[in-house]
Amino acid sequence: MQLIDKTALITGAGGGIGRAIAERYAREGARVAVADLDLAAAEATVAQIRAQGGDAMALAMDVTDEGAVDTGVAAVVERWGSLDIAIANAGIQHIAPLHALSFADWRRVMAVHLDGAFLVTSAALRQMYRQPSGGCLLYMGSVHSKLASPLKAPYVAAKHGLLGLCRSVAREGAAHRVRANVICPGFVRTPLVDRQIPEQAEALGISEEAVIRDVMLKDTVDGEFTTLDDIAEVALHLAAFPTAALTGQSVVASHGWYMQ
Repeated sequence: MQLIDKTALITGAGGGIGRAIAERYAREGARVAVADLDLAAAEATVAQIRAQGGDAMALAMDVTDEGAVDTGVAAVVERWGSLDIAIANAGIQHIAPLHALSFADWRRVMAVHLDGAFLVTSAALRQMYRQPSGGCLLYMGSVHSKLASPLKAPYVAAKHGLLGLCRSVAREGAAHRVRANVICPGFVRTPLVDRQIPEQAEALGISEEAVIRDVMLKDTVDGEFTTLDDIAEVALHLAAFPTAALTGQSVVASHGWYMQ
């Protein structure tokens, strides 16, 4: 097992990508703090981990609330004594053309993705800098950290912003043995993506099947969605990587949608 004696905090881990990573980390020996806005969802993830013999705790966390993030990180450290891996995964989406996008909706998406990532980073670094072993920060970016799609301006802007935050952490954190990297998935069939399909179909005036075939998967090499297991595998590799040879990087897992 690759993460024995490691403690991980994962936001947005009540479902989707976050839950898949939490379960994979637990199978690899990590103690996992499952943070989510929906405490019941976090508790369900924890129950599944414990049923498989893993060690986990649930946290109710609004990543846009500085106090909630700080309290959550403190609870993890109080329980397990360290924080070795922190993953800023919580995210939302809003589909609208720029000319009709309200400032409130822009701010809401940016707050969860970018402000939330900053707050998790700040709280995690204060703990990791106290640890001789340092730590690992991971950010859930997207292929939209690299390019843009219509109707997703705040999401695209926020995901691009995570690249800058990550690289700053990699530079500042190196002296404290802290690494930072961004995971950039293609379309993963999560509830977030499932909600986008009818929204984009309506906005673009095409069928839901066409959204999947001609928008979401058009540029992949095989017409396939990226899977939860794909992203959990990347997250495991980045967390377990032993040196700063891999820091400040963005790893794209998208079935060839974006090649760098």
